[in-house]
Amino acid sequence: MRIIAGAFKGRRLAPVKGLIRPTAAKVREALFSILGPAVEDVRVLDLFAGTGALGIEALSRGAAVTVFVEDHPESLKVLRRNLAALGLTDRTTVWPLPVTTALKKLAGRGERFGLAFLDPPYGGGDAVAALSALASLNLLWPGARVVVEHSRRESLPESCGALTRLEVRRYGDTQVAIYLAEKPARQEQE
Repeated sequence: MRIIAGAFKGRRLAPVKGLIRPTAAKVREALFSILGPAVEDVRVLDLFAGTGALGIEALSRGAAVTVFVEDHPESLKVLRRNLAALGLTDRTTVWPLPVTTALKKLAGRGERFGLAFLDPPYGGGDAVAALSALASLNLLWPGARVVVEHSRRESLPESCGALTRLEVRRYGDTQVAIYLAEKPARQEQE
């Protein structure tokens, strides 16, 4: 697996052996074409990060920092190895926790993001659960994009809290849904 474009174009990422399904190169290329300049200078959240391909691709294309959330032990080793090999440890943070736990902790710290990737295992209902948690915890700036990769057999809601689905694209068995954060999911307490 290689980085498609940007500062790290052509650099290889180590794969995770086993049941982990990485985002296909054609899907990543199409996705980043859709996002275009929305990636530049933003804080990125990569949930169910696996090898880190989506968050690393965003960094390669000009994202400011990326926070990776991954709790699978083998994936964590590979993710950390990929970040170190590319010299990205100073622009990244890895949270080795389940996604919902990490989201609550990030919200508790007042973290906010301009772009989030959700690439959970297909078919387990994790996509909807993570999207709902993300929408309810005020982790996104208004105008932020949320990209959810899921099986075409899974359906995602048209809206979720302050998130509104802009479009869905299909690539074989994979669908990519892109949401827009229209306003904070909850107002700050006075």
